Amino acid sequence: MSDLRAVRVLPVRFNPIILKATTPMRRKPNEVTNPAELERILTAATIGRMATIGQDGYPYVTPVNFVFDQGCVYFHCALKGEKLDNIARDPKVCFEVDIPLAYLDLDFNPAGGGCKVTQFYHSVIIRGEARLLPDGERKVAALNALVAKHEPGRSFTLVDAGMPAYKACAVVEITPRSITGKSNLAQGKSREARLTIARYLLQRRRAGDSETAAAMGFDPDQI
Repeated sequence: MSDLRAVRVLPVRFNPIILKATTPMRRKPNEVTNPAELERILTAATIGRMATIGQDGYPYVTPVNFVFDQGCVYFHCALKGEKLDNIARDPKVCFEVDIPLAYLDLDFNPAGGGCKVTQFYHSVIIRGEARLLPDGERKVAALNALVAKHEPGRSFTLVDAGMPAYKACAVVEITPRSITGKSNLAQGKSREARLTIARYLLQRRRAGDSETAAAMGFDPDQI
């Protein structure tokens, strides 16, 4: 058995060009441009959704377990399938991840109705090109990085090219052409309004409430 620390996951080095959004974000205060925060969201999220263009011209969205490693997205899948057919025909894809945080419900502002309920979240959208990795070192490294991400703190037998399972799966690599991030943490509101929200969440004490208050910049132990 090999320790997880034996799996080398290189730090991401973002190209500044990649960070340029294709369309300016309307809510600029919500935009995430810090490369370290973009990497954190991509590392923390466990499920991503890849959109390819189907043969019928419609987008085809597939949820996948993934890892973000050395500036690219990797996931494994069966050797055949609709998403692979779509990639072979047109490699352009869109890949999205999100981390749901607290939901600000009607009890916070009953008079506001449905227009005032809010879902707080972190998200990243990647536009890029996908390709099927050939057998070799990069495929092995991607599979080991994938296991290391989804089995944190555990030891596992490292994947190698001689394993039957290695030959039975495909690995897709997505190379980003643009990366945009967005976090909804009530950034457009005054500090007093945000503090009121944070206090409400901490009093409510649902899953994710404390995490959201901290993400908003408030120490849950001091407000």
